[in-house]
Amino acid sequence: MNEPLVMGIESSCDETGVGIVRGTELLAHALSSSMEQHVRFGGVVPEVASRAHLEAMVPTLEQAYAESGVRVQDVDAIAVTSGPGLTGALLVGVAAAKALALAHDKPLYGVNHLAAHVAVDQLEHGRFDERAVALLVSGGHTEILLVDDIVTGITLLGQTIDDAAGEAFDKVARLLGLPYPGGPHIDRVAREGDASTIAFPRGLTGGRDLDKHRYDFSFSGLKSAVARHVQHEDRMGRTFAVADIAASFQDSVCDVLTKKAIDACLDHDVKTLIIGGGVAANGRLRQFAEERAARAGIQIRVPRIGLCTDNGAMVAALGAEVVRRGLPPSSLNLPADSSMPVTDVVAA
Repeated sequence: MNEPLVMGIESSCDETGVGIVRGTELLAHALSSSMEQHVRFGGVVPEVASRAHLEAMVPTLEQAYAESGVRVQDVDAIAVTSGPGLTGALLVGVAAAKALALAHDKPLYGVNHLAAHVAVDQLEHGRFDERAVALLVSGGHTEILLVDDIVTGITLLGQTIDDAAGEAFDKVARLLGLPYPGGPHIDRVAREGDASTIAFPRGLTGGRDLDKHRYDFSFSGLKSAVARHVQHEDRMGRTFAVADIAASFQDSVCDVLTKKAIDACLDHDVKTLIIGGGVAANGRLRQFAEERAARAGIQIRVPRIGLCTDNGAMVAALGAEVVRRGLPPSSLNLPADSSMPVTDVVAA
């Protein structure tokens, strides 16, 4: 069959994204971020994000049309993130997609934001031709998935039981006096530090924790260990070494993430590891993953940095796979589901 031409709309957090793809070919990747509006608050403010989506939606759509030479009346289907995410932010994208689908008589597909972070790699490296393990590391989510099929066969193997990795980066950055969002700043500062200086804990990696939580994550204890170290240095009247703390913290996170992901590959006899989500842009995480995967004989697939963070291209990529399989469209009563589980790839 001809490859489906699909528009994707993303508005789950602070990025307004519109992507247009034909099968696995990226035609448009338009993005508007409200990140700067949240910096002074040290985190995303849902109401501010929702208002920013309202203001950015039409200009971002127009940018996607201009990039691709395609307009909404030309596409075979419209895909939109229906969850998980911030309810108010999701509602903006869902409402826009419903209006476009109704006005232009196009089928509408509500798709899962987390599964889209995995599907977007197909725009970079082609379709998945075998089962894979996905390490999904975004702002509020840290999960290991077994992907037998990107649309019909995702199994959750493990997830964070407290802070997600991205949240830990933001909280530790605040402790170190670094700006929000914390991930890029810790990654930058850590390059000047010595990761062996401080032995920060590796959560859920020993003894009975591994038996019960083999593929689960916990970063709350690590965040607390960083806070105690900083407080101790303050009490002793010493200036704490930001670069060394950042490097030691980052290595702890990346060590645990990649070890558990590689273990999942080996345990399930999988030869491909996909890494997705905003934290996949972290240089040290990529280095850990590449070194460990090479030793284990596992192929690593990581999309380019511009496709790791939230964007409409990833939604369109997943939508194209849904359309290609002939799944029925979602209802025009499609809800915004802030807690949509990753195993629900397409909303009814």
